[in-house]
Formats: sequence, C-alpha cells, structure tokens
Amino acid sequence: MMASRQCSIVIPALDEEKGIGETLKSIRATEEANSLEIEIVVIDDGSIDQTGEIARGLGATVVRHPSPAGYGHSLKDGIRAARFDTIIITDADGTYPLDQIPALLTRYQQGFDMVVGARTGSEYRESVLKLPLRFILKWLVEFTTGRKIPDINSGFRIFSRATALNHLDRLCNTFSFTTGMTLAYMLTGRFVDYIPIAYHKRKGKSKVRLFRDSLRTMQYIVDAILFYNPIKLFIVYAMSLALLFLCFLGLYLYTDHFFFAGLALACFGLIFFILALGLISGMLRQFFLPGGSLPRNSAGQ
Repeated sequence: MMASRQCSIVIPALDEEKGIGETLKSIRATEEANSLEIEIVVIDDGSIDQTGEIARGLGATVVRHPSPAGYGHSLKDGIRAARFDTIIITDADGTYPLDQIPALLTRYQQGFDMVVGARTGSEYRESVLKLPLRFILKWLVEFTTGRKIPDINSGFRIFSRATALNHLDRLCNTFSFTTGMTLAYMLTGRFVDYIPIAYHKRKGKSKVRLFRDSLRTMQYIVDAILFYNPIKLFIVYAMSLALLFLCFLGLYLYTDHFFFAGLALACFGLIFFILALGLISGMLRQFFLPGGSLPRNSAGQ
C-alpha cells in the first residue's frame, strides 16, 4: 500500500452541537501538527439543533438528512461522498482521541485492510448493564470469526473507500454497522488489526438504546453466521442438546427410569441430525455463496 497523507474523516452526527465544534477543531489541530491533508465529511442526520451549521462554519462538507436515518446509513452516505480513498470514521461526541489519527494511519499503511481503535478506560466500562451484553456479543463475534477481537464495535477505524464500497449495500443502517463491518472484513479474509486507545466521556446525550440495539446486533451476527459459516450455528445447537443429553443420562442413571433413557437417546439422535444439517448447509454454501459482503439484515436494518 502506498503511503498517503490524504484521508477523509466521516462523522455521523445527530444533535451533537455540544461536541461537533471541538471535534472538528481537534481534527484540524492533528492535521496541522502532522502535515496531513484531511477532508472532513459530517453527516447531519436530521439534527434539530445547530450541528450542521457549526460543522459547515468550521469548513466541513456537510451531508444533510431531512430526518434521522440511522448511524449506519449516515456512515454509508459519508463514505460515498468522500473524496479520498483512505477513510477514517469517528464520532462527534468527543469520546475518541483524535490525536491518534496518525497512529491509525501509520498502522494502516503497513498493509492492513482495516485498523480499529480498541477502546480502553473507565468510560468504556461505565455501565455494569453493558458488561453481560458486551460479553455475549463479543463471544458470538469471536466464535464466528475464530479469532480474538479486542473491540467488536468501535466507531474509530480506518479503511479503504474502494474496499468498503463492496460491502456497504449489505451492511445495516443502525448501530450494528461497525460490528457488521468487522464481520464482513474478517469473514472475507481481509487483514484487520487493533491498537488500544483511551475512551473519553461523551459530550451530549447518547443515542444508543442498549437493549434494543444489542438485540439488533445479535440478530445481525446470527444472520452473518448463517450466511458465511452456518455449521457454527448448528454446532451451538448441537452443544445445547449435548447438555440436555447429559442431564437426561444422569437422571436415568440416578432413577433407573426408562423415560429419561428415551429422552437421552432422542437428544443423542438429534445431535447427529443437526450436525448432518450443518454439514449439508456448509456444502451448499460453497455452491451459492457469491462472496464479498454480508447478507442484508432480515429486519431491514
């Protein structure tokens, strides 16, 4: 990959007047200090405050949505509108350390298809309610991709516009966009790396609805498993039945009741049936998988 000092920074923003000004000024300071040429594209996603006006006044290219269309939809429009091939996405709320842009760029230029800022610090772990949901989502993504992932949905990452365009039509329009992008790149054999970054307290009110958005993300991950590596989903089902088999077998050995023996045999048979279906689905996938992008979310995300 040829080294370039040019990049487009895409920022989705919905009612972010409290943070957008400082965000753009921080980008410009980083640009000047590191001799970069940065285009800033702000997607004003139907804001009812001064977000768009502030961004425009500070020299950003502003793409305006007449009403909120979603985080992922905003990123798609921003990526398509960008002039430079090297794309960095970030947020307008002051949470990401924009002085780390050169670090992302340097790592990206070593040949990676995408480099992601992996969030660290107390602000990233702010809510105990997030921990179990994050754990489940992280486990699903790592199980699907077969590798450790420090941060599955960080919104601070760098990649090629030309490569991303191959995936955009099948990525979702909601907060699951970044998780879907991680899956799309890893499951199509692209090189993804992570660098640790500090995560700061946001300015303004969060637009994330934890339970709703987590369920949507989980649905998208399951869709991705079915599309790219369906046998893994069948393995999960088989493992669940294996636990039932052991329970029924233990009950049979304890009670000597043939009813539990019958249930154990039924579970044993279903395990082989489900694994057989998984193998068949894996073979069918080889015939019909076009490659290159994730399936559209069945819920229309």
